Amino acid sequence: MKTAMQELKDKIQHAIEELNSELSEYQAGYKQCLINIQNDIDFQMLQMEEEQLILFGAQCMIEVEKESGLGSIRIYELYYNKTFNKSIKDKG
Repeated sequence: MKTAMQELKDKIQHAIEELNSELSEYQAGYKQCLINIQNDIDFQMLQMEEEQLILFGAQCMIEVEKESGLGSIRIYELYYNKTFNKSIKDKG
């Protein structure tokens, strides 16, 4: 299973590979921009995402202990909404 950030990195890599070797100046700039984004993902975003997910899971466990009357999935959803200020169902 991949995280959203890992999926994004894969999509960027695919876009980079789709660009042929004979690039216009504009395409070369676009390719370099994609590479820079991919590097940012590697060197910053994946670590940040990992830390957020670990902290989120740990806090969910604490919430489950406090609110043991609710099912754990419901606790996770409530805590997700509280933490990220967005419902899973409100993606659009």
